[in-house]
Amino acid sequence: MSGNGSSNAYIDDSATFESLQLDSRLLQAIKYHGFEKPTLIQSSAIPLALEQKRDVIAKAATGSGKTLAYLIPVVQTILQYKQANDESTGPKTLGIILVPTRELAQQVQSVLSQLVLYCSKDVHSLNLSSQLADNVLSSLLLDGPEVLIATPSKLLNVLETKSNSLSMEDLKFLVVDEVDLVLTFGYQEDLNQIAGYLPLKKNLQTFLMSATLNEDVQDLKTRFCRSPAILKLNEEEISKDQSKLLQYYVKVTEFDKFLLCYVIFKLGLIKGKTLIFVNNIDRGYRLKLVLEQFGIRSCILNSELPANSRQHIVEEFNKNVYQLLIATDDTEYIKEEEDEHNLSDTEGAGENATVSTGEKVKKSGAQIKKDRDYGVSRGVDFQNVACVLNFDLPTTAKSYVHRIGRTARAGKSGAAISFVVPLKEFGKHRPSMCNTAKRDEKILSRIIKQQSKLGFEILPHSFDINQVEGFRYRMEDGFRAVTQVAVREARVKELKQELLTSGKLKRHFEENPQDLQSLRHDKELHPARVQQHLKRVPDYLLPEAARQDKKKIGFVPFHSAKSMKRKGKVYKKGNKKNGKSDPLKNFK
Repeated sequence: MSGNGSSNAYIDDSATFESLQLDSRLLQAIKYHGFEKPTLIQSSAIPLALEQKRDVIAKAATGSGKTLAYLIPVVQTILQYKQANDESTGPKTLGIILVPTRELAQQVQSVLSQLVLYCSKDVHSLNLSSQLADNVLSSLLLDGPEVLIATPSKLLNVLETKSNSLSMEDLKFLVVDEVDLVLTFGYQEDLNQIAGYLPLKKNLQTFLMSATLNEDVQDLKTRFCRSPAILKLNEEEISKDQSKLLQYYVKVTEFDKFLLCYVIFKLGLIKGKTLIFVNNIDRGYRLKLVLEQFGIRSCILNSELPANSRQHIVEEFNKNVYQLLIATDDTEYIKEEEDEHNLSDTEGAGENATVSTGEKVKKSGAQIKKDRDYGVSRGVDFQNVACVLNFDLPTTAKSYVHRIGRTARAGKSGAAISFVVPLKEFGKHRPSMCNTAKRDEKILSRIIKQQSKLGFEILPHSFDINQVEGFRYRMEDGFRAVTQVAVREARVKELKQELLTSGKLKRHFEENPQDLQSLRHDKELHPARVQQHLKRVPDYLLPEAARQDKKKIGFVPFHSAKSMKRKGKVYKKGNKKNGKSDPLKNFK
């Protein structure tokens, strides 16, 4: 295993990083971080980009080292440009890396920061998708970072903002990572508009990295590339890696999904870390709260949480701080590349499929998500996941492939378990119901057909119902406690906790103090006109003795005149009101 986290199946033993003629500072950083030998895609793509100045389209699997395959040429090209040109020309943007999600943008920037460890003064990067305030982003762009990392929509937004000083005239490198997912997320139009801002020079190099090479990728090839080299590497070894994934489906009732989760995780039936997928945000919190009833700890990942918190959750999960992560898959889209009969079925499902925003998915493959730049089923680097549990079956066979791809990676084995609700059981227990489950059997048949074409088998699995039944009454008690109100309150509570306690957001609150204030419950209820001077008490309203020393204000006695006379105190006429002393006239 090389230091780049790739499987031994992808390593090119016939090559070394030294043989690639890289800058000494770049080689030093590569060695420092334990990248021993290049992978096949790296040893093939890097010379094509640096020596032959070719555009590269690569079909690359997860764990094959594709991130370094394009980052090393980007850094090397920038260092060569800096050496060949006068530094007095000032900083310029030389490379742009487009990715489908904020999570992947953060990961790319993290790897890039490792590569520029010894040349950080020459190569600066900026993650446009890091949710910085617009004024902060504009000031950082003035510094002219050499590399920009962004989602297509964010980059286009920056380009269309006249106040920003971003110039593309000196651009040397354009990378579109996870091209198939970029297109799935509906960024095609954004890419078309971005193309209009790119320089017309012939020396702009392009990298297109994709898991599949379909017609959509061919369109981008025509638009962005010129006589590109197309790499399809190690496909036999990739199939061997995928064969280490065991796939099962379990037919259960809607309520028994929760019951089986309780049994599986309370009894430790799955060894190692588990990634659970649900189809909307409320489902995630309901499952978390139900598991909490039984002392089973888990964490939540969804598009509603702040981007920095999401990244921190993934990092902690990868460090084995958490063993159970419940993720809302907001990348679902209603689209099937099958015959018209299947397409009409899909459109029918679109009317019933709810998403995390509470909106309904429209017909004709429309895609609605809480956070357009959020993605969990693809793009996020989950490490050492032992099992993927589809608590809610995805709405398409393609999404199923993306989900199970989170386990059995880089040569390791893994398992995928999918809960399937039979149509006859749908709707029988409304509190535990998920609308997308109505089509579970149809989706399962497509998944089985798809996997068989790829040479893989999904096996049915059943739990001994007699052993599970003893836990049912406990689950019924625990489930009743998790009302819809409790789910909503938990959702709000965690969002507040993440915003207030996450150390990752300290900088955000320093730059946006109004965000923190908006979370307080003791805010003032004031009219449209605010009179600030009424908030303080001027000295002239205080008793004369208290003007010099406010401690003399003291207690105002609410006593009757008779009780005061008994103490030797006499009030002048007019100091009584309806037989009682007027406390406002009794200051001493």
